[in-house]
Parts: sequence; structure tokens; C-alpha cells
Amino acid sequence: METIKLFLVTFFASLAGVIPPGLVNMTVARTCLEKGKKNGILVAIGASIIVFFQGLIAILLAKYIFFNPFVKNILLRTGAVIFLLLAIYFFVKAKRNTTKIKVYPNDDTRSFFKGVAVSLINVLPIPYFCTIAAAMSVSGKLEYDAIRIVVFAIAAGLGTFITLYFYVFSFLKIEKKTASITKYTNYFMGILMLILVIITLARIIYTWE
Repeated sequence: METIKLFLVTFFASLAGVIPPGLVNMTVARTCLEKGKKNGILVAIGASIIVFFQGLIAILLAKYIFFNPFVKNILLRTGAVIFLLLAIYFFVKAKRNTTKIKVYPNDDTRSFFKGVAVSLINVLPIPYFCTIAAAMSVSGKLEYDAIRIVVFAIAAGLGTFITLYFYVFSFLKIEKKTASITKYTNYFMGILMLILVIITLARIIYTWE
């Protein structure tokens, strides 16, 4: 049951994290416009494979770093603050809602390796998933054995791919309704960050007992 919960939380956190327009999904979108859906999917696959390994690195870091009670407490507090700031950022961004999708000229690299390269540049998922892995251990009993480590990494990569796949087949509609979609995805991300704040605070309170 704990493994299923770990998969679902990681999957939806990964899925939601790629929804707002960013480097990776916009690369997928413009590849679709210039080279077709097949190449867009190849970019998505390449990017998702890298996210799998980023999730793997993140959970391994969380597993070993959090054996130290002092470091664990400091990181949990830091994570709670980060999630709170991100929640505020997304809510403010949803109110202003000035994001526009822009299409830039593409390079001549192959689509799959383009996805790999773009995802490698985007290192933010590592601390993001590291904090999620730590926050998930609310009871202090969730041990990240080999199976759960792999499940976490798969959920991270799969959640990313599902969102990128959505971009591949829906970009033309998204392009016409960017303002509306960005607004609601920012609200969704803000709510997700607040949920992670609550989970992290629960973990902090538990360590005090």
C-alpha cells in the first residue's frame, strides 16, 4: 500500500510539474510544429528517460541524507519554505497570467537526443523529487528499498512523459488558449505546493515527538 501511495504521489507531482510552459515542454511543442508529432514524441521519450535517472538520483540522495536527524530536520524545514514560496509564486502568476507561448527556430540535432539534452540542462527536478521523497516519509516508516527506489523513478519518468505526450497531441489547441490554460495550471500547481507544505510540516511535527 505504501509503495502504491509513493507511486501515485510521485506520478502526479511529476505530471503536474511539467504542465506550466517551460524549457522541456516548449521544446516538444515546437518540434511538433516543425517536424511533426512523431519527432515530438521522440523528444518526449528522451526527456522522460533523463527524468527517470533524475528521480533515481533524487531518491538515493533523500535516502542517505535523511539518516542524519539534524540534516533531515533542516532539509524538511527548507523544503516547507520552498514549497510555500512556490505556492505563492504560482498563485501570483495565475492572477497576473501574462505567459505566452513562443516558437523559436529549431536546430538540426535528432529529436531523441534533443530531448535528452534539454532534460539534462533542466536539473531542477532533482531537488524537487528529493524533497518529495523526503516528505513522503511522514510516518517515518517508509523505507526506500530497491523496489521502491525503482518505483519512484519510474513514476517520475512516466508522469513527465504523460504530460509531454499531452503537449504533442494538444499543442495547437493549447497555443490558441494559452492564457486560460496557464492560469488554471498555475492554480493547480499552487494547490499542489500547499499540499506538499502540509505533508512536510506533518513530517517535521512527527520528528519533534
